[in-house]
Amino acid sequence: MSDTIRTRSAPPPVGQYPHARRVGNLLFLSGIGPRDAATNAIVGNVHDAQGRLISYDVDAQTRVVFANVRAVLEASGARWEDLVDVTVYLTDMKHDFKAYNAVWTEYFPDIDTAPCRTTLGISALPTEIAIELKCVAAIRD
Repeated sequence: MSDTIRTRSAPPPVGQYPHARRVGNLLFLSGIGPRDAATNAIVGNVHDAQGRLISYDVDAQTRVVFANVRAVLEASGARWEDLVDVTVYLTDMKHDFKAYNAVWTEYFPDIDTAPCRTTLGISALPTEIAIELKCVAAIRD
């Protein structure tokens, strides 16, 4: 048995899936991107007059992703400190890793309490986002 978690504190998923699912004391978050919870707009994207993406701000997108992860954790009864494993997807590893990693270090300054992390460079995500996180947390009793 598992509990399905949905929250209005984070942007809605872009498909037919919940924000998270709890199984025992483990919490599995669906992929979370940098959309604003109130407007559903992708933060940091700049488009030209024809609506084509011309630039983005990976620092801003990373901060919004982290805020969205925190919102789902809190809606699930978990805390930021409960994260144990994070998979990061970047659409431009060469350009974005340094800025992303700097924000990560701000949010997880202590390597001994930081979650495990894997960062993957991929060619695209389902929407015009530069970063997405997939997280697992262990909820303490």
